[in-house]
Amino acid sequence: MEGSIHIGKTINHSFEVTEDDLATFKGNNVHQVCSTFALAREIEWCTRQLILQIKASDQEGVGTKLSINHRSPAFRGNTVLIAAVVKTFEKNELICSFQATVEKRLVADGFTGQKLLLKSRIKEIFSTFER
Repeated sequence: MEGSIHIGKTINHSFEVTEDDLATFKGNNVHQVCSTFALAREIEWCTRQLILQIKASDQEGVGTKLSINHRSPAFRGNTVLIAAVVKTFEKNELICSFQATVEKRLVADGFTGQKLLLKSRIKEIFSTFER
C-alpha cells in the first residue's frame, strides 16, 4: 500500500444518464430511467477511486460487496452525483457508504466493499477456478 486512507474521507463522482444507461434488457427498453445496473457501475467506479489513491503497483482492488437501495428514478439527461464516504478500512478491506442524488433528491444509497490484494494473490485465487 502506498497511500493512506482515513475514516470519513469522501469522494465524489458524477455522470449524466444517457441512452446506454437506461433500463434495457436484451434490446428491449423497460423504463426510460437509469437502470440499477448502470448506477452500480458508476458507484463502483466512484469508490474504486479511493483504492487507486492507495494501491501500490503490485496491488489491485477486488470488489467484495455492493448494496444499492434504489429510491427514486434518474431520467435520461439528469446528472447523478455519487458521494461516497469511507466507513472502515481494516486489514485490507475498504467499506464505503454512498448516496446518489439528482439535485437534492435521493436516487440511491447503500455501501460497497473492496479488498486490496497483491496482483499475484489475485491471479492465484482466480487460477483455482479456471477450467
